[in-house]
Order: sequence, then structure tokens, then C-alpha cells
Amino acid sequence: MLEAISKELLLQKDYLQGAELQSVYFGGGTPSLLSAAEINQLWSIIETHYPLGQNMEVTLEANPDDMCLDKLRSYKLHTPINRLSIGLQSFLPEELSYMNRAHSAEEAENCLANALAVGFNQLSVDLIYGGPFLSDEDWRKTIRKLFAFQVPHLSAYALTLEPNTPLEHLIRRKKLPTLDEDKAARHFEILLEECQLHNYEQYEISNFCRNEQYAQHNSAYWKSRPYLGIGPSAHSFNGHSRQWNIAHNMKYIKALESNELLFEIEELSPIEQFNELLMTRLRTKWGLSLLEVEQRWGTATKTQLLQTIQPFIQDDLAQLQNEHVYLSNAGKLLSDHIIAELFLEDSPA
Repeated sequence: MLEAISKELLLQKDYLQGAELQSVYFGGGTPSLLSAAEINQLWSIIETHYPLGQNMEVTLEANPDDMCLDKLRSYKLHTPINRLSIGLQSFLPEELSYMNRAHSAEEAENCLANALAVGFNQLSVDLIYGGPFLSDEDWRKTIRKLFAFQVPHLSAYALTLEPNTPLEHLIRRKKLPTLDEDKAARHFEILLEECQLHNYEQYEISNFCRNEQYAQHNSAYWKSRPYLGIGPSAHSFNGHSRQWNIAHNMKYIKALESNELLFEIEELSPIEQFNELLMTRLRTKWGLSLLEVEQRWGTATKTQLLQTIQPFIQDDLAQLQNEHVYLSNAGKLLSDHIIAELFLEDSPA
């Protein structure tokens, strides 16, 4: 797999058209299984064939059960990784068991403490809320426990059921309790309260940080910047098309052995580009610029957007300020519904 990824890095080196990299993200799957030497094997290709920007963010997605103290120290001392994104999910054993996570609550705490101890000050932690065993009070305690570590960045997501997963099968067979949407909404409101109390800024619906320590990598997605994905199932975007690699590991490896790239590509129509911008920008504190909409899609599109969003503004679910459209806190709870209502299906007349 490492050889195939290395080969793809070489074959795709012109995809970003010479733009300087602002971030590199080792994620998807279990990159924390890699040794420092294996990380450096990939990095040597990146720094040789891609132009690197100043003050780059280099993130490793980490599972707590993979991250012993020695490995963390090795990453810190011997690789370019300067940021960790830790899939903590919960400090509660029953919640971790429900989500079928491999790590224990003790491993979650130890991973966090050890990462800070070896000098990984740029940290992001993932938490999951809305689970059946997570009471409102336990959720509040979980957030405060995390904040006690002075972690600069938090990503928090409602637990969702994906079809054909072990969790979905167990719930369907009534082996486990189902999810409660009202509880998830309460947990989201508790999250907003605690983040405001502890000076964590919500800069995207599910992402919070202190002192403007925004995730450069994720912010690039929300701001519609081009990106290149390497590896099985990886997605790439260049502004006008999206492509995604084959998901089958062995087919991916076999193709790269023959210097072939196996991917599907989708050219985005102007309407699809508008809908994508709408979907990403309205999730963020920066909102959607009406000036950009008018420049790229014309006055008719801007006018239609303002007409469609007016009922949500009247219901205090959205706001219009300084030629930007934003979702209110109440609107963020209904973001998927509001954004879907604002999507264009046809070009305005």
C-alpha cells in the first residue's frame, strides 16, 4: 500500500498546478499504524515533488489505542507532523462500547495526556454526542473534562446510523437502543453553551477552537479551495470537477503497479458549483458572500437566493449582514434542511 501511495503521489504531482501546499493530512483509515520511518518515506516524495508553503499544517489522524508514549515521541522528534487529530469520541466506557471503538476510556485519557507531554500543542479532538447511554449531565462533564486539558481544537458530531454497519444491524434487531434526535439537539445546545463559557469559538457547525486556531486543512474544504486526495477512496477537487479513487485496496495497488490511476470523475455544472459553495460556506462563521454569488453566477442567482432565504431570516434561522448570509444558532440545528431548501435546481431566468 505504501508503495502504491508513493507511486500515486508521483503520478498526481501536477494536479494542483503548482500551487503551494498549505496543509498535508494523513487521515482516513488508520495512519497512526505507520511508523515514523514510513511517514517519512511518503513525506520525502511530497517535499521533493510538491511546492511547500510557509508554516504548513501537517496533521496525523490518530486512534488512541495506537498511540503509546514512545510512538508519540517518535512522531514528534523524527517526522514533520506538527498536529494530531485524535479520535477520542468519549471518556465513557459504555459509550465507547456502544460505538464499537477499539480503545478504552483510560487509553483515551492517556493518549491525550501523552500527546501534550511530548509537545504536541496543536491538537484536535473528536467527540461524539447523542448516544443512548450519554446523559445530558455526562455530556457536559465530558466537554469540561476535555477542556481541562486545554486542547486548542474540538470537533463534535452527533452520532448517526450508517446503513449496513454493525451498529445499524444491532439496533434494527433491538439488541441496542435506538438514537434520540431530541437528545442530540439538547447535546448540541449544551455544547454551544460550554464552548461559549470556556472561550471556544464555533467557526463551523461541528468545529470549535480557542484563539483562532482554526484547522487549516478542514477550512480549505469549507472555503472551496482545490485539494488532492491520495489512496483508495480518496477524493480530489479542483474547483470545476471532483474525482474519487477506486475503493478496492487490491485493485488500487494492482493499478499503481502498472502506473495506472483508477478513478471516477464528475464535472460540476455551474448549478452544482453554486450548491456546493452554499453547502460549505453556510456551515461556517464566514458565511456566504452575496458579492461572490453575483460575480460568479449573476444578479438573478443572487436575487433568487435572497428571496428563498427570506422566510428563514424572518424565523431567526438565518441572518443577513454586510452582504453575507449566515445561519443563526437555531438555524445551525436545522442546517441540512435549510441548505437543501436553498439549493438551485435550475438556473434562474
